Amino acid sequence: MNDLLQIDHLVKKFPVSTPASWLDRLRGKTQVPHLLHAVDEVSFEIRRGESIGLVGESGCGKSTLVRLVTRLLDPSTGGIRFEGRQVGLVPAKDFASSPDRASIQMVFQDPTDSLNPRYTAFDTIAEPIRLLGVDGDKQNLQARVQELATRTGLPLELLPRFPHQLSGGQKARVGIARAISLRPKLLILDEPTAALDVSVQAVILHLLADLREQLGMSYLFVSHDLNIVRLLCDRVLVMYLGKMVESGPAGELFRHPLHPYTKALIAAIPNAAGRKSDARPQTSRLAGEPLSPIDPDPNVCRFYGRCPKGESRCAEAAPLLRPMSGERWVACHFPENENREAP
Repeated sequence: MNDLLQIDHLVKKFPVSTPASWLDRLRGKTQVPHLLHAVDEVSFEIRRGESIGLVGESGCGKSTLVRLVTRLLDPSTGGIRFEGRQVGLVPAKDFASSPDRASIQMVFQDPTDSLNPRYTAFDTIAEPIRLLGVDGDKQNLQARVQELATRTGLPLELLPRFPHQLSGGQKARVGIARAISLRPKLLILDEPTAALDVSVQAVILHLLADLREQLGMSYLFVSHDLNIVRLLCDRVLVMYLGKMVESGPAGELFRHPLHPYTKALIAAIPNAAGRKSDARPQTSRLAGEPLSPIDPDPNVCRFYGRCPKGESRCAEAAPLLRPMSGERWVACHFPENENREAP
């Protein structure tokens, strides 16, 4: 089996409460319970050695999905299989002691906030090895940390330093070295270059590309920067309000997006030359307001009200994610490569 990770109809709902209406208050209710659908029936797979990009606006559910995959959150329903094992059934509080913990690691968005200010670079890299690794004695541990520092381009003389004594790029290298210290099979990258200068971003991205090739890891790359996703990822997943709306090979998806939301995202990519490709619509602006993710109507497309193609059919039957040509999937009644039919 070539799939490393399989996500099957994954759902995460958070209970929320809103102030009761005057009628409910007369009945003695002060709060009305609701459910926020953060991740809603999401399915995909990550193959061994593959790099997957996960994109979408803030609030679309990317962070919640990452927390589910890394087993920091328990799903409401659905399956999470890692190397064929149903890890979604392991409670999040128990997963830290699971054998699979070492195989799923994460590089965090802000290298400053993700490092313990009281730990040296050496202690930060060594901590997961001490907790979950097998390099027991001090000599092996020191050799392993030095190897990781060298592999990530961190000078050995910086290992005794604390985070406030390191530059942003150096802190990013420490975070990456920590993440790969247990030789993970799946690395989750949550906006790993967002807090870095542009010149440093390029260096770190080259490092991540090299590490993936050298170590044979799979990546789940979460980013708002679609240019980075286009360069580093084999396939792209597009989320909107908890739903997966499109997926496919990166090159094809960027050249010819099928979903109107994907088209709008690509149109928003800064273009220094001022030119627009055929994949870009004439405007990157979306009209209307997003629907609420709290108790959404299951019969209404989540993109309805902002979609330039929205018709009555979209408000009566929510589109399902369905296969198109090749490896393309889209959740739209009127995808770009089909003729529009009467609702």
